[in-house]
Amino acid sequence: MRFLLTSAGIKNASIRDALVDLLGKPIADSSALCIPTAGYGHPQGSPDGAWRFISGQSSTPMCELGWKSLGVLELTALPSIDEERWVPWIRETDVLLVNGGDALFLCHWMRQSGLADLLPSLHETVWVGLSAGSMMMTPCIGEDFVGWKPPTGGDSTLGIVDFSIFPHVDHEDLPDNSMANAERWAAGIPNPAYAIDDQTAIKVTDGTVEVVSEGHWKLFTPSPSASESG
Repeated sequence: MRFLLTSAGIKNASIRDALVDLLGKPIADSSALCIPTAGYGHPQGSPDGAWRFISGQSSTPMCELGWKSLGVLELTALPSIDEERWVPWIRETDVLLVNGGDALFLCHWMRQSGLADLLPSLHETVWVGLSAGSMMMTPCIGEDFVGWKPPTGGDSTLGIVDFSIFPHVDHEDLPDNSMANAERWAAGIPNPAYAIDDQTAIKVTDGTVEVVSEGHWKLFTPSPSASESG
């Protein structure tokens, strides 16, 4: 599987070009399924937020890019549907577009639905995450981002990539998401961690990590003296 882990969707031409590169074909020739699930677990989540994401009315471009086809995959529904029905839906699609919201809620339903177990076999599928949809792929999110609490507790997520993500850094409407707070957050993370703004994404192909940015970002390593920035 290939990943485009964004803070706020396909916000600029560089991130869009990275998406097309991962797809290996134009967006107009690609099929997509969007996953709104994470939004329902966030304290500020709402049905109208899910609608805005699906309909392309939000400020985080994902579903409105001109896909050949677009469907909705709601993870909370999958446990009540036979796998023989829904697994082909996923195997036949080119890209999964995953909304933001609460990363731990999303991770819980990835596991409960069975989609987490399916991911390793999706070699040609592209995962495009938005905020929590990106964070859920990391080893952990840090206590700062724990909202909805899973039955098992903790802040662990799927760990498919080996770094954590602090999204929306220096966002004008999110004063707590300053770079200084990101650095403090990263000090409690046991693995490498990226702070990325809304003009930045992280592209992962066969384990190779590339930062795609028209904004600013910073990489924190477990050793504070070994950080990079861009």
